[in-house]
Amino acid sequence: MNKIKQMLMLQQQLNDATNGEGWENGLTKNGKRIDWRRATYLECAELIESYPWKHWKNIDAEPDYDNIKIEAVDIWHFIMSQMLQDHKRENKGDIDTLTQAIEAVPNYILFTREVKTTDRDYYGQIEVVEELMRVLFCDESPEALMQAFIEVAMQSGLNLDTLYQLYIGKNILNRFRQEHGYKEGSYIKVWNEEEDNVVMQRYLEKHSSATPEELYQALEEAYPG
Repeated sequence: MNKIKQMLMLQQQLNDATNGEGWENGLTKNGKRIDWRRATYLECAELIESYPWKHWKNIDAEPDYDNIKIEAVDIWHFIMSQMLQDHKRENKGDIDTLTQAIEAVPNYILFTREVKTTDRDYYGQIEVVEELMRVLFCDESPEALMQAFIEVAMQSGLNLDTLYQLYIGKNILNRFRQEHGYKEGSYIKVWNEEEDNVVMQRYLEKHSSATPEELYQALEEAYPG
């Protein structure tokens, strides 16, 4: 199956399960307001925090690229959600139509190729993330939003294949969290001194062909709760 389409379908299913059907109208099933843009730029801020940009501390530190990848995938969850919401509200068609619109973005073809190391220093990389935030704040088109995200993803060391693998992992982890008390506040996020994100990412690195069901079972076995 087309990887963009499959991720959009999984995100739709996750949002339906978490927020209730009709979330595209801007409210959860509990009547709570949904703001995907705010969620996205806060994740952008978290990604920036993975760079040693602060001149007053950790001056010899290196960027945490493992976490930068995870934060980029978190951003992708919210960008897809925003695009699904806009697409539905504006009656632009189904997920196939949205998939085609994403694949028509000018830098998408570069995103399908082999990962290349960026030649930007980390200050330049931060500016690319801030450009994504600017696109959000200025409420530019979904195509501009997608184009800005692709630039962030590529400099983070991701292409379509690696984004897909990590997205599937995070999607399953999000489902696991929801089914183990995340909303109620009883979920345990740190497993034996490691965040659940790290456990998930390490499993996928060792088992790159794992199915979503196998990953869920591995998380179940590793969960300390």
